[in-house]
Amino acid sequence: MSFTEVDYRVFQLINDLGNNISILNPLMKILASKAEYVFYVGVVVYWFTRQEKHRRMVAQSLLSASIALAVSGVLGVFFYRDRPFVTHSVLQLIPHPANASFPSDHATAAFVIAASIWIFRRKAGYVWLILAACIAFSRIWTGVHYPSDVIGGAGIGIITAILVNQLFLRSTKALKYLNLFIHGYEVVESKVWRRKTSP
Repeated sequence: MSFTEVDYRVFQLINDLGNNISILNPLMKILASKAEYVFYVGVVVYWFTRQEKHRRMVAQSLLSASIALAVSGVLGVFFYRDRPFVTHSVLQLIPHPANASFPSDHATAAFVIAASIWIFRRKAGYVWLILAACIAFSRIWTGVHYPSDVIGGAGIGIITAILVNQLFLRSTKALKYLNLFIHGYEVVESKVWRRKTSP
């Protein structure tokens, strides 16, 4: 049995759960199409705690996400394949354009941010990684991705987060520029705050 056949068999097993355990379909729809916003809110909340560690974490996660999604986009062009609902008869629970299936941008984005948080905050990071895994799983359940799509996206996200962190650990110049960016923002933030609070 080829890899493609195994991938489709596993997809069928998960996608068929939408018929067999339909009570979970509303939850899977939310996870597949809305849960990514939890990551955006989380990044904003961490940033505005104004803790140095959190701001570095957020800056790294946003840089990592930009790189990971760029890599995902390039791979989607060079290793293009159709979505499951284009090639097969599937239970499709959410609308989606018939664009590149591999790799999953949702899985890439969720895992790159979750992994970035995990690097700085282990306990909280595990929670974010579990949420990322739920999003990835729901993309298969709802019929818009194959298992290898989300595994590929997760791999891209995690590896990118680790490599970017290693860059800042090993390169004092890179860390200097990151700190300059954060400091520059904080200078502007301080000026804006003073204007708002001044009589």
